[in-house]
Amino acid sequence: MKPCLRELNINEINMELFHTFRRRQVVTKCWRKEEGKWVIRDDPFIDDWGKSEYETLVCCLQNTVATDGFVCGAFIDEELKGFVSVEGTPIGSARQYMDLSSIHVSEDARGQGIGRELFMAAKNFARERKAEKLYISAHSAVESQAFYRKMGCTEAKEYSQEHVEKEPYDCQLECEVAR
Repeated sequence: MKPCLRELNINEINMELFHTFRRRQVVTKCWRKEEGKWVIRDDPFIDDWGKSEYETLVCCLQNTVATDGFVCGAFIDEELKGFVSVEGTPIGSARQYMDLSSIHVSEDARGQGIGRELFMAAKNFARERKAEKLYISAHSAVESQAFYRKMGCTEAKEYSQEHVEKEPYDCQLECEVAR
């Protein structure tokens, strides 16, 4: 079933929105930069959000909307199955980037093209804002990185120090929005 995508307003972003959403990922291998080269390393863990992570997410997404950013949800049968957020303030030395701050698809809805549609919505938002590229501080799991590569992402030419300090194991990526 094709999801319905729609931009979310601040009043829609609450704990109830995520009542059926499952942000769970079993990770076995991750990309790591060692001595200037990217390698795949065993790093097994389960990334599974609980109540406190969702409460933090709700605050972050509400702030994104309040600061002129973009939050879009993908719904199937009126249940949230994915979401993307792009911050409203450009970043980078030439303010060339819009920061794709989150993109997630519920565990039960992966592999259906929802992530691709959400990513395209983020690119459209960035294009409308006259940005050159999206900046993504992305989960380093092999599967997550495969998704970003399919979307056309490459290693960022300019790293955001704030993002690197916040998530040192993330891969810093960029994606041109003109295409």
